[in-house]
Amino acid sequence: MKKIDKKVADAYFRARTTLVIVCLIIGGLVSFGVVAFAEFFVTFNIMGMPANYFMGAQGAVVTFVLLLFGNAIISDQIDKKYGINEEENVRASAGKALDH
Repeated sequence: MKKIDKKVADAYFRARTTLVIVCLIIGGLVSFGVVAFAEFFVTFNIMGMPANYFMGAQGAVVTFVLLLFGNAIISDQIDKKYGINEEENVRASAGKALDH
């Protein structure tokens, strides 16, 4: 495995940590925001159901699934930006020789 410069590694982990924090904040807002504003959302209907029920039953789950996909896509972009090659790391961990 190749060595990574400390500045690059710090920037990489800062970007990944920021991504995780943003995902946690969005997930928290979706989970607890609906509960906090449940009385307000009762006045709206989504597909014949009160909006607070729909968001609690379906919306939060859909949001978390979208966050998972978004996290995976953005993580791959961050890896490419900082020169982290997942395939190379998998081959290195499998004990095979790397072609450099």
